[in-house]
Amino acid sequence: MSENYYAEKLNSQNLFKAYDTQIPRVSQYLDAEINFVKKDLTGKENVLELGAGYGRILKKLASSCNSVLGVDISEESVELGKDYLKDFPNASMVAMDVNKINLDKKFDVILCLQNGLSAMKVNSRDFIGSLVGLLEEGGKVYFSTYSSNFWDYRLMWFKEQADKGLLGEIDYEKTRDGVIVCKDGFRAITHTEEDLRKIGEISGLTYEVEEVDGSSLFLIIHK
Repeated sequence: MSENYYAEKLNSQNLFKAYDTQIPRVSQYLDAEINFVKKDLTGKENVLELGAGYGRILKKLASSCNSVLGVDISEESVELGKDYLKDFPNASMVAMDVNKINLDKKFDVILCLQNGLSAMKVNSRDFIGSLVGLLEEGGKVYFSTYSSNFWDYRLMWFKEQADKGLLGEIDYEKTRDGVIVCKDGFRAITHTEEDLRKIGEISGLTYEVEEVDGSSLFLIIHK
């Protein structure tokens, strides 16, 4: 599988279709993640989202903070996102590999939601260090992954995406223990609470792990 699966296949309109789910419990999960972050915003924060896709989360947060910047590896998704966010002057997007992130400003909140951890080298001290370096004093980093309690709905959602032709057919023989494998080579992993705590330890900062909505596990790192 190409390292840039999200740039080459799950990008632009395909990614938009992926989130256009007909499964109510999945819609609830997606909203719950955003609301968990949104409740802590005061309207003054500068927010950075990693793996922002076409700006789905940015659009929902833009009115609750000072600015939002989304970074995504797919240039097509970023171009779609610029149009998707055109009515929000405080929202912007840039095409960039988050594992080689290079920005000249700091942020109050950094987000990596909707299991973005699966596509990033988050167990790297250099990567975590670069994120912490982008964070203002008093700021927070939010990582989220799937709760094990959400497995059945997660699998249902991936099957929905496969049926739409957005992903390859699911390989049910290899799909287990929080990992979904498709026959086209796509592989989506899940991080356990222990995994999240290891990332928190790598940061060297105060952190906590919290389950949200019975569907997400959040790691929140405080600077």
